[in-house]
Amino acid sequence: MTEQSLLARSIKTILMAGVGSAFLAGAPAFAQDANQDVDVQGVQTTDEQESSAEEQPERIQVTGSRIRTDAFANETPIDIISAEEATEQGLATLGDLLRTSTVAAGSSQITSALTVGYVTSGGAGAETISMRGLGANRTLVLLNGRRAGPAGTRGQVSAFDMNALPISAIERVEVLKDGASSLYGSDAVAGVINIITKKGDDKSISVDISQPFESGGERQRINASIGETYDKGSYRFVLDYNAQRELKRGDRDFYRCSQRYLFTPEGERADPIDPRTGDYHCNDTPYGLWLYDLGTGNIPRTPTGTYGFYDYDGFLGSNGYDSINDTASGPGDLRSPEGFYFVGYDKESDPLWGKQHPFTDKESMVPETVTASAFLQGDYSLTDTTTLYGELLHSSRETETQGYRQFWTADVGYIPVQALAGNWSGNAYAMPVHLTDHYGADVKVDYTRFVAGLEGSLGFWDWDISYQNSYNKGTYGNKVIFRDSMLMAQNNAVTGGSCNGEVTEFSGKTCVDVPFGDAQLLYGNPSDEVRNFLFGYEQGETIYKQQTLEGYITGDLFTLPAGPVGAAFGASYQRDELDDQPGEQSANGNSWGLSSASRTAGSQNSRAVFGEVRVPVLADVFLAQRVDITGSARWTDVSTYGSDTTFKLGLNWEINDDWRIRASRGTSFRSPALFELFLAGQTGFGGQMAVDPCYNYGARYEEGNVSEQVYQNCQADGIPLDYDGAGTSSATLVTSGGAGNLEAETSVAESAGIVWTSPENTFAASVDYYDVDISGQIASLGGADIVRSCYTSENFPNDPLCELFTRNDGTNGDWGIDTVNGGYVNIASQGTRGVDINLTYQDEFDFGRVRVNLEHTNQIEQRYQLFADSEPSQWIGEIGYPKHVGLLTSTFARDDWSLTWTMRYVDKTNDYEYFDDTNETSYRGEDVTFVAETPTTFYHTLSGNMTFADAFDVTVGVANLFDKEPPMVSPSYVRSVGNATLYSQYDNLGRRVFANVTYNF
Repeated sequence: MTEQSLLARSIKTILMAGVGSAFLAGAPAFAQDANQDVDVQGVQTTDEQESSAEEQPERIQVTGSRIRTDAFANETPIDIISAEEATEQGLATLGDLLRTSTVAAGSSQITSALTVGYVTSGGAGAETISMRGLGANRTLVLLNGRRAGPAGTRGQVSAFDMNALPISAIERVEVLKDGASSLYGSDAVAGVINIITKKGDDKSISVDISQPFESGGERQRINASIGETYDKGSYRFVLDYNAQRELKRGDRDFYRCSQRYLFTPEGERADPIDPRTGDYHCNDTPYGLWLYDLGTGNIPRTPTGTYGFYDYDGFLGSNGYDSINDTASGPGDLRSPEGFYFVGYDKESDPLWGKQHPFTDKESMVPETVTASAFLQGDYSLTDTTTLYGELLHSSRETETQGYRQFWTADVGYIPVQALAGNWSGNAYAMPVHLTDHYGADVKVDYTRFVAGLEGSLGFWDWDISYQNSYNKGTYGNKVIFRDSMLMAQNNAVTGGSCNGEVTEFSGKTCVDVPFGDAQLLYGNPSDEVRNFLFGYEQGETIYKQQTLEGYITGDLFTLPAGPVGAAFGASYQRDELDDQPGEQSANGNSWGLSSASRTAGSQNSRAVFGEVRVPVLADVFLAQRVDITGSARWTDVSTYGSDTTFKLGLNWEINDDWRIRASRGTSFRSPALFELFLAGQTGFGGQMAVDPCYNYGARYEEGNVSEQVYQNCQADGIPLDYDGAGTSSATLVTSGGAGNLEAETSVAESAGIVWTSPENTFAASVDYYDVDISGQIASLGGADIVRSCYTSENFPNDPLCELFTRNDGTNGDWGIDTVNGGYVNIASQGTRGVDINLTYQDEFDFGRVRVNLEHTNQIEQRYQLFADSEPSQWIGEIGYPKHVGLLTSTFARDDWSLTWTMRYVDKTNDYEYFDDTNETSYRGEDVTFVAETPTTFYHTLSGNMTFADAFDVTVGVANLFDKEPPMVSPSYVRSVGNATLYSQYDNLGRRVFANVTYNF
């Protein structure tokens, strides 16, 4: 057998490989020859080792090297994920498929569900992948070996949106689990995801459905894929339509009600019981009246405050509870319109506060998303040695979210109760807090990517030159509350004035008297006049353009006794442009309660030259069947900060047919993203208690909660010991880009591993250690960090950070922080260490064929340090960063059918570190415990596949087979909705049936 034929067969095997191994991904794979090759993470072995040094073997190129080689043996580990796995597991998007890999499962990812209610890079509905938990902007995404430009909305768009490419166009994904900036340039810090699309003659039409056993979260997809090869070339055309239906909060019981989830020391539930339901009280977003007693005789006085609530369903009145008026007897007592009650001042009155508002049930947990995509690729042989190729991708995604929010008299604070709507009186002030469902977003993203290139050969050298142009246009609409309307309404309420034809400054609304404190307005039912005056809509637009021109040549320089010395040399040019224009109200700072944002626009050019050499050191000697050393280097010059050089060295040591050792060490870099450079004055607000270390610092110093340095610096600044923030509004927090100051992040990545395959080629295993350390990480220095660092500095007040904020001068007792000017700087460091383990087994018996694959990652460390003198944070073991994650896939196949069982597991985690390593707290004077931990969680998927009439492939399965719900936690201590943890590792749809029918023609 020749080396070339061995390689050809090896390629066929590896291209069908599953996650973490080259054991075959589907039933048809078992039809391979009994002497087939087995590849594990780039290991190539066979039971026939005949070779001839005189023969010129076939050359191929894989992710992780520019050099075309005669085997998949590589010095760095590569996961190969087959698109067939998506069908087996009922996965509909590229993001869903990649999140099954342990390189992504070890940290919480940005999914469409997590973009609801949170400001995330890429905007609502975007899905990105962060390898090793180091950030999506440190993971390079390639499409057929070439860059895929960013997609999404808002100024922070910087990564490829996995929704843009239909999974129906994908053959496999190669995941290089190592830094590779010396090969691919900026962003390849954590690794590289290379998406390989389908080729060949096959033609098919497929229909996909996923139907949860409970309503909400349904999905339908239809696609057509037509491919053709002919003498001079080939082409493939893919059309795909994917509709993800909305999952509302009310669709799942674990989301509907935010119980306190507290326990007595004996382990019994300590939550108060809601008399309306007989169940534990739902402590969701509050609304009503925050009361401030100025000498009444009937407002209950407690350290936690007292609140006024309207009896909307009549339960309190019909069950003998005393209303506010029932408790009033003296002339200064608080009196209200009928139907208001005191709530929230002790354990007995807490459950009287009806916080489970109908708006909560309508909140989007998985947003409605519809994506239509078209993909075209082709190649044509111009001559025997030159081929023209091209790709065209267009996708259009529409996402809509629905939420709810509070609005209140925040700008004027508490107001006299006489200023409230209705007949209020008494010696008291109140702050009315209202709910509204005027909150949500609609997003449309049109993404187009075009590639044209030539490839060919010059003798024994192969060359490639390509041009890539991606264009992203995203529009994002937001429901807003007009700040100028709110200010006008609040000022009228405080002064007792009324509207007289005034018009607001930015929104152009004619003044309407807003009945603050009105029961219906509190509940979210404003009149049409008030709704039109306070509420509006705006739309922003994001344009991101990326162009790359790249060329390289690869071949053999000369031959050593151990084999030919391979090399690759090339150059590239890249231009990125970003222009994000927020909506009119956000740009004018007129979106009440939300951050303002100015236009973010800028561009940068990058140019680079690179080279790679692979040297065979030894071959066919004792304990060294083959030893290769690979070195690569890249010089990059970026217009926005300067130049840098990166390198990488790798070792590939084949001891014998069964054992191999691999290792690498390299440097990488990430040039600043355009939004990190050019973000223009984004404004938000922060509470004084969260921002100011001098807040009540005298008492906190006596309690031991303020350091001596902070105590002395606050005193030196003239701030009273008892300053408690009374009468002080929120601090204004401004975040700007760092153009002119930012440099590239740098990193060092090291890996070492060992691979074993059994002599009979049925078992294989690999163990790889990885360590990535990032220096000079770009971080947004927030208001609290700036102010804290100033007051902890020994150089106060001359520390440069002290120049970044202003403080009020104490007029009317106001010593609060006024404005903090933050932004992006190279100050942080981050790193991760761990071990990847892969075990595979496959064999063929008289009764059928068996394949088992285990992919496991043991995360040892995930560290983050904001300042050089800061205490490093260690995240492994915290919720969202499990120590162990894994994926076990087992397939049994016989004739034209197969069964696949997949088990995904996530290790136990907890967040008690943030609470002095205890779960003990108190509720209304009682000792209780809270839950800030998740147990080890397993998810199971079972599916079956069968081929009918040589034309129909049918797959039917059940995902989340045992209907495992997200772990339950105490919502005051863990990011959650209801009592369900809100992290991407946990399933929120529940048990669901999925099916795929494909007609091949």
